[in-house]
Amino acid sequence: MENSDQSHAFPLKDRRADALGNLKSLPDEIICNILDYLTPRDIARLACVSSVMYIFCNEEPLWMSLCLKKVNGPLEYKGSWKKTTLHLENLPNEYVEYCRKPLQFDGFSSLFLYRRLYRCHTTLDSFSFDDGNVERPKDLSAEQFSCEYDGVKPVLLSGLADTWPARSTWTIDQLLLKYGDTAFKISQRTPGKLSMKFKDYITYTKLQHDEDPLYIFDEKFGEKAPGLLKDYNVPQLFQEDFFDVLDKDSRPPFRWLIIGPERSGASWHVDPALTSAWNTLLCGRKRWALYPPGRVPMGVTVHVNEGDGDVNIDTPSSLQWWLDFYPLLADEDKPIECTQLPGETIFVPSGWWHCVLNLETTVAVTQNFVNSKNLEFVCLDMAPGYCHKGVCRAGLLALDEGGLENIEKNMSNDEENFSYSDLTRKEKRARKSQESENDEGNSDGVSKSYNLWKQDFAYDINFLATFIDRERDHYTSPWSSGNCIGPREMRDWLSKLWLGKPGMRELIWKGACLALNADKWLECLGKICFFHNLPFPNEDEKLPVGTGSNPVYVMDEYVVKIFVEDGLESSIHGLGTELEFYSKLCEVNSPLKNHIPNVLASGILHLENGSYKIDSWDGKDVPDVIRKCNLGPQRGTGDVFPFGLWGKKLFEYKKAGSPECVPHSSAGSTNIWPYLITKRCKGKIFAQLRDTLSWEDVLNLASFLGEQLRHLHLLPYPSFSNSTISDVEQNGELPFANGMDAEYGSDFPAEWKFFVRTLSLKKKDVSSRLNKWGDPIPKMLIAKVDEYLPDDFLKLLSIYEVNGMKRVSKPCSWIHSDIMDDNIYMEPCSISCSDGVAPLTDNGSVNGHNNGEGKSWRPNFILDFSDLSIGDPIYDVIPIYLDVFRGDSCLLKRFLESYKLPLMRKTSEHGLMTGDDKFARLSYHTMCYCILHDENILGAIFSIWTELKTAESWEEVEQAVWGELNNYVGFA
Repeated sequence: MENSDQSHAFPLKDRRADALGNLKSLPDEIICNILDYLTPRDIARLACVSSVMYIFCNEEPLWMSLCLKKVNGPLEYKGSWKKTTLHLENLPNEYVEYCRKPLQFDGFSSLFLYRRLYRCHTTLDSFSFDDGNVERPKDLSAEQFSCEYDGVKPVLLSGLADTWPARSTWTIDQLLLKYGDTAFKISQRTPGKLSMKFKDYITYTKLQHDEDPLYIFDEKFGEKAPGLLKDYNVPQLFQEDFFDVLDKDSRPPFRWLIIGPERSGASWHVDPALTSAWNTLLCGRKRWALYPPGRVPMGVTVHVNEGDGDVNIDTPSSLQWWLDFYPLLADEDKPIECTQLPGETIFVPSGWWHCVLNLETTVAVTQNFVNSKNLEFVCLDMAPGYCHKGVCRAGLLALDEGGLENIEKNMSNDEENFSYSDLTRKEKRARKSQESENDEGNSDGVSKSYNLWKQDFAYDINFLATFIDRERDHYTSPWSSGNCIGPREMRDWLSKLWLGKPGMRELIWKGACLALNADKWLECLGKICFFHNLPFPNEDEKLPVGTGSNPVYVMDEYVVKIFVEDGLESSIHGLGTELEFYSKLCEVNSPLKNHIPNVLASGILHLENGSYKIDSWDGKDVPDVIRKCNLGPQRGTGDVFPFGLWGKKLFEYKKAGSPECVPHSSAGSTNIWPYLITKRCKGKIFAQLRDTLSWEDVLNLASFLGEQLRHLHLLPYPSFSNSTISDVEQNGELPFANGMDAEYGSDFPAEWKFFVRTLSLKKKDVSSRLNKWGDPIPKMLIAKVDEYLPDDFLKLLSIYEVNGMKRVSKPCSWIHSDIMDDNIYMEPCSISCSDGVAPLTDNGSVNGHNNGEGKSWRPNFILDFSDLSIGDPIYDVIPIYLDVFRGDSCLLKRFLESYKLPLMRKTSEHGLMTGDDKFARLSYHTMCYCILHDENILGAIFSIWTELKTAESWEEVEQAVWGELNNYVGFA
């Protein structure tokens, strides 16, 4: 009693200042954020510094964050996040198991830590059970849904799942019995991939006290547990889905199994690609909050990247929003909301913001879809640029003050004459936050913007499309990493829709114009066809094909390719090199010419004073329209093809040496497009046939590719003098080093000078490039990449001396660089595909354009030579093995048996290195090229050989992927 009185007589001293020292001025939230960047071992040491640091460093939310950053794969929860993290640190068991009673310290209080602790331990049993204000119509017909709700507003429906087996079988206990050992993907706010066996996950849900608990959110549940797909079916109201024309490998994720405990949920977001969604709850209760498109919830910030239009959202957790932000809302600012009960299905239209909080353990299934009501919005979302993406999600709040004033002025004056030309803000932000009453200026600004949204913002496709930057094109602009599919997949999807749904072509065309500038490129195509007296494309041919990186139109007998990728200078060199290559094929009468499309015409289309003009061009000389853009050679090289192979090599090297350098251009150069017309090949591309071909057909393809690559690599390439390189060096156009000439002499082959110097340039930023590409490339290997790559790339050449002259042991040749599954054509043939057997011609296959299902197929053409280059022929093996053969070593062996050319000369008299030296391994050379490749080759490697994600060295990856090359000698 006496001690108690003393404690009241002497108030406790706040220990924060003494315990934190110079850090005392930082808010607790900032300190916690700083700790989040440290390693578990650093945190353990820091906990010993002071009593307050001990408190900060023993918080479970901190250890949860540390653990989720470290884990990449299966996770087993050990009862606390600290224990789980220490277990992942591979500490001795006695350290992990030892857990003394936590130390207690008085004299310190933190409102931030208290609120977080409260959120971690709060229960939601008594959370509102009201119906909310989402409409719940009875017996809704398909017509009523389409007219009143689809694309208009959310709706909560009952009865759609009454006949599903899942209504009775999707309980935690029954799922545990049937799928306890099945590993499902876990959702969390970290970039790594996390999964848990279902039985381990359920154990976690019973033990955890997390503010934002982990929850199962798995788009591959149907592949992992096929029986789950049999337990439900898509309700009739939502069965129209335009993504169903894609096969399972190219279709973006669209369905998810969702299981989560109390307090878990989805924070505020708009569904990807502005798709619509339905969500059916099988057990538990979910609380939903929704806002219409363009209205950003309080506490949420929207960021739109100016470069690629990628959208990122800063948002509190679902629980934190409901506890901390929802009570601050005035009644008129509150969201549409409801509590979803088992058996009920909620529909969320395109573009609607929504937030979900699980009030108890829930099991649900959801699917996103594209239909006639949201197709244009999905296409708009994948259009290049950023302003329209910000407006789609944040409404007029995404605009800066000048843009907002223009909108308001135009709306008041003339609704049809909007002007958004100066909306150029680099980072679009939109925030609806509580403003200080004393800050009247800011408050008025927010109120003004909000009222403008309420009165005038409309989620109307014609209105939103006005914010698209028409100067940006689908083929030349950066592709947003947040898009649900890639640019080729986008074109392929629209092409399949165009052919598969002819009754909806008016709608599909509108979408293609938004996403692909289809109207612009069709107009260009029409001018080209008219100039060359070719028939205009029919209705089936009006959209560009999905393959390639340029607008390509496949018509009945012709193919027209318009060069636009990477700008005019890159395009003119691409076409010039291709034309020089065709000329060389005919000059030496190479057998390869029989398996390359016949060139019918080529030229340059340009827009001058509003009118299209065309100049025929065979690759020789410098056309006047190009010379006016200052793209002609700065000095005479003596080349017949000024934009041919060596001109292209010089251009590419300059870009590699100065990544920030923008290709030469002048006013109007964006309205100049080189083009090529070729004869249409017979048959179908290999990508369309891959899954239907017999093993014998695929083996024949491997032999064919080996034979044709042999012809390509034997083809003589144009010479280029060292004196020309010296002239360029002296004029400062290339950052060449002179050490190579000093060491090997000025007569050292020019092609290898380019080779070595280009690789050296690429190595300088290899780590940052691999980190940017990210998953599935293991971070541990990225850290070791500089150590693995050679310090001097001359060593890859295995230089030897003959009669006092330096020679290179590697052959140099033309390289295609892009032989992939969409650049190989195959034709149907008789049962035997031996030489001399004519292709089938029955049922309309005379011109080779029939489907040929059930037939045998043989390769006949290799396409697309605009990426031609010169260098090590191993480069051509990389796309063939990874993309065409998908890593099948049997096919690689067959290819090499037919190829026969040596990939590196290994003669003892040249004094080459022994086989124990890494530079004598073809596998090492190839792995280096993969790492330094302009494309994300490593992403393909780690996707094919998934077991290599745990590899501890690049040598391990090298041997697993390319080891077969070390058994190859060649026959020449």
